[in-house]
Amino acid sequence: MREQKIGHIEGIAPGAEFHRRKEVKRNALHRDTVRGISWLPDEDGQDVADAIVLQGGYDDDHDDWEFIRYTGASPDKDKYKDAGVPKLLQSQSWAYQDNATLVRSYERKHPIRVLRGWKGDPRYSPIDCYRYDGLYRIVAVRTALSKWPAPDGTPIEICQFDLKRLPDEDQDPTAIEQHIIDMLDQHEELVVLPQGEVLGADAEGEEEVAEGEVEGEKFPKRRTARIQRLVRDAAVARNVKAIHDGECQICGLRLVGPDGRPYSEGAHLRPLGTPHCGPDVEPNVLCLCPNCHVRLDIGAIVLEDDYSISVRAGASGGNILPKLRQTRQHKVHVDYIRYHREHWLGVPSGPSQE
Repeated sequence: MREQKIGHIEGIAPGAEFHRRKEVKRNALHRDTVRGISWLPDEDGQDVADAIVLQGGYDDDHDDWEFIRYTGASPDKDKYKDAGVPKLLQSQSWAYQDNATLVRSYERKHPIRVLRGWKGDPRYSPIDCYRYDGLYRIVAVRTALSKWPAPDGTPIEICQFDLKRLPDEDQDPTAIEQHIIDMLDQHEELVVLPQGEVLGADAEGEEEVAEGEVEGEKFPKRRTARIQRLVRDAAVARNVKAIHDGECQICGLRLVGPDGRPYSEGAHLRPLGTPHCGPDVEPNVLCLCPNCHVRLDIGAIVLEDDYSISVRAGASGGNILPKLRQTRQHKVHVDYIRYHREHWLGVPSGPSQE
């Protein structure tokens, strides 16, 4: 058992996945195996919230990855379910402990760990597990009217919280990531080229130099973000590749090495980082062979809303499937397909109704 605390849990990076709530609790990400809000005593002994779980909650909830609108909690006696959706018999109370701890964390500006389950918004939900998606901060607290009145028609007041995800550079690195960063800081050297140009030893080519930067300058913060991305991507991409057993979803190719293990790559339809700011979630990831990964990334291939594959630029010797290969366990969300297509074709698409 790890020690429960506020903020980052050492050794667990955003993107880490856990099959059941018992594993979530064992790793100190959340104190409970059922309830949505987790709390613990602060330094002064007063209880504060440290984590929430998004798992198909109230209709008043809204998840947009970077921004979350979250409904507070109520005692079990004040709730019922209608077609599997939780609803309230009476208004929520700010005095209820779970809600009071979230308010206290808002007042003290404590970060909140957010975990998503497989029953949440299909754009961001993991596959049959719980995923730790990093630190958020509560930016607003209010009393709001629920979309649904009580069974007798009485309006229901809810405790509503707005949360905003902290920037990637503020998501604390794990001990392993920090060790890598420290090693790079200790061993990085400058290479002087014959022409007198100075480049960092970890330079990766012109495409890595952002607008306004000067070749030769070193940007540790930028390198740190890249290291975090490599670690964070592993769990989500590994999950998708395992489901497809390394078979490319676009061409059907399955590459196998001498050791018998398949090789494939996780490709994001809506790319990570600026300016795209795509989420690192399974519905945004494809399992592709290296060739199809490149073709997707350069816009030579786009997907239609019905998951059919449109080839915009040919490649000799490459067979493309008529439709994206999918499984019941891994569903690619149409919002990311539309984003990728609009980016390359410049044709706006309406929002998904899913």
